[in-house]
Amino acid sequence: MEPRNVNRRFEQLRAAARLDWLHLHDLRHAFATFLLDQGEELRTVMELLGHSTIRMTADTYGHVLPARARQAASAIDRVLGEEGTA
Repeated sequence: MEPRNVNRRFEQLRAAARLDWLHLHDLRHAFATFLLDQGEELRTVMELLGHSTIRMTADTYGHVLPARARQAASAIDRVLGEEGTA
């Protein structure tokens, strides 16, 4: 796709939806954030975004990772709690 055509079409859709505050790059950030929030691997997100290093992805989207860590800790608590009651 020609980048100018993508930008032009995005601007048309954005104007029609009255989303003046939305930028095309915001969709990229939303894409990455949603994937990480849904448990997708950091490496997969890195590859989809075309980042050269996993650190770049982690530094940019690290705000999503603490929530994932809490979910992981809760999962372990559930496993240990279930095993401890048997």
